[in-house]
Amino acid sequence: MNTPRKGRAYAAVLLYTLIIGFSFMFAKMAITIADPLDTLAHRFTISLAAASAALLMTRRRFRWSKKGMLAVIPLAVFYPLLFFILQTFGLVYTTSAEAGIINATVPIFTMLLASLFLKEHSNALQKLFTVISVAGVILIFVLKGVSLASSSTLGIILILLSALSTSVYTVMARRLTQKQSVLDITFMMSLLGFATFNVISISRHAAVGNVSQYFAAFSHPTFVWSVLYLGVLASLGTSLLANYTLSQLEASRMSIFNNLSTIITVFAGVLFLQEQIAYYHILGAALVITGVIGVSLAGHHKSRSAVIRSIKKN
Repeated sequence: MNTPRKGRAYAAVLLYTLIIGFSFMFAKMAITIADPLDTLAHRFTISLAAASAALLMTRRRFRWSKKGMLAVIPLAVFYPLLFFILQTFGLVYTTSAEAGIINATVPIFTMLLASLFLKEHSNALQKLFTVISVAGVILIFVLKGVSLASSSTLGIILILLSALSTSVYTVMARRLTQKQSVLDITFMMSLLGFATFNVISISRHAAVGNVSQYFAAFSHPTFVWSVLYLGVLASLGTSLLANYTLSQLEASRMSIFNNLSTIITVFAGVLFLQEQIAYYHILGAALVITGVIGVSLAGHHKSRSAVIRSIKKN
């Protein structure tokens, strides 16, 4: 085991979690000013500009073979394309709180897919702590009074598919980051997100004859700061951090941190939006943190055991 490298991977995933946790607050502010599809288009335009700047600053050329480019397209299809489209339209038919419950299934989906396609078999302790973490997220929303029975079936299906898209991306990225540069993968993801969401957004404006409104949201300072955060940190930054983490850690171990971002979102609302905190927030946070730490430690124990067995065989 390369301990310094693992340490950097955990630092990266913690920063990724922190950025994602605050991104919901900035997204909420942005879509109160602009249409969600316009927000996505501007978000990925800024993300592509930042990715291009990163390539220039590192003095690297974007050199990909046709085979390499074709390999990353399916990755970008699941995230950011399918994930954001499904999430955006799913939220039209259900609430963000209900979506939070469904999104808590990401670590379970990822664990199953990683086992099937990457042969990353989780031990009993990892499975137990994953369930504890998921239970912590669900507990917060259930005690808050959210009932999935009141939601539209279509909304539930769309959010569930967005969660599945994240899991598929995580598993695919785990394999691809072993072969390709993290920065190159992230640049391609930003490029495809930019092209897709801008085509959709501009086409929608053209259809109703108000293309001039495409940039209207930039007259609001709140939107400008929000979309900069979303484009530079929540799109480019998290893609870089996630891809780097997946080049070092198992997909199932990385995905459990998804639930920690929910806790950060809750406390961000308390700190910056003056939202109220209740006992179930504390209880749910404790379960999530216990699950995240437990999965990490159980995975470390499993890796160490595998190394010891390998040494004994040799």
